[in-house]
Amino acid sequence: MNPIDLDHVLTVLGAAAWNTDEQSRARVAGALALTIYDGHTRDQGTPYLEHPLAIITLLATEIRVSQVETLLLALLHDALEVAPESEALLVQHLGAPFADRLRAMTADHRLEQRPKVAGDETRWRFKQAALPPEDLLVRLADRLHNLRDLAASPNLDRRQRFLQSLQDFYLPLADAARGLSPHLEAMHALLHAEYVQQQQEVRP
Repeated sequence: MNPIDLDHVLTVLGAAAWNTDEQSRARVAGALALTIYDGHTRDQGTPYLEHPLAIITLLATEIRVSQVETLLLALLHDALEVAPESEALLVQHLGAPFADRLRAMTADHRLEQRPKVAGDETRWRFKQAALPPEDLLVRLADRLHNLRDLAASPNLDRRQRFLQSLQDFYLPLADAARGLSPHLEAMHALLHAEYVQQQQEVRP
């Protein structure tokens, strides 16, 4: 597979259909994504940037999201997780409000660059539950792509952990939020369908 470049990122975003200002912002965000995710890989060994690009495709094609800022948020949703030190760069080029949205979507132990400790999971769940609808949509799309990608992970207990958290937290969260927008209604349906499929696959 060829390395991901800016043109590819812009194509996945669908930026050709955007206005001039939106295209300019997309180029800035795309360049930042290429810089921030560079050198990082997922546990499957794939380039990290493939993950946010897959989420953009999921949102655009399966949920019919067209809002520019939502798609750019999806592109950079893990920026502060993989590189907390990039916050100043994000503020400089995309503005403090955008960086604040990313902070709200990132676990505290990642932001503070420390190991996870007791209480972090509870705080993380409260943090996600407090997200505004479009930001929550991106976070749920992230979870959906992670679930679909489980088969490629070498981590044997990752599947069970993800399915348990889906059952305990993400499905109830998506159910509670489904009435907030048609996009969240559609996301709830996709998550539920994925849960049913995954449960069928693990049965003997």
